[in-house]
Amino acid sequence: MRIIRRYGWVALLVTSTALAQDPGVGDAAPAFTLPDQAGVDHSLSDYLGQKVLLYFYLRDETPGCTKEARDLRDDFARYQDEGIVILGVSYDGVDSHAAFKAKHNLPFTLLSDADKSVSKLYGTQGKYPFASRRSFMIDESGAIIHVIKEVDVTTHSRDVLSAFKAIGANL
Repeated sequence: MRIIRRYGWVALLVTSTALAQDPGVGDAAPAFTLPDQAGVDHSLSDYLGQKVLLYFYLRDETPGCTKEARDLRDDFARYQDEGIVILGVSYDGVDSHAAFKAKHNLPFTLLSDADKSVSKLYGTQGKYPFASRRSFMIDESGAIIHVIKEVDVTTHSRDVLSAFKAIGANL
């Protein structure tokens, strides 16, 4: 058992089994269906047989999220060369994603988790009005092969490519 936060005389206690509920390496990636920036539904099962970067980000047009998205855009050819699909997820709506994608010429899919259901499945539901920044690398069979819990937006794209390459060499 671990104390997460104290509130005066009350402490929020969480057992180790409660902490272990977030999906991790070796787990099947939780299934979902979400609309993209054009309102078209995407299910994770649509990408079986492909490697997937599923990255959760805070909001469209924030400085860090914009930097992160632009770096993924700039490295997109490398992702394609490695056969990696990029799916970005935030609570922003379809219209916000469409504007963000168009403004920054993003070549990958942005998914709207407006009801926060997928963020809950992946343990990224933040305590603020946006998802926690976290990335899940998923293999062709739908298993999580790497999780980046502490995303550095200035190196995120390179970190993901390096992780996929290192893991691929060990498979």
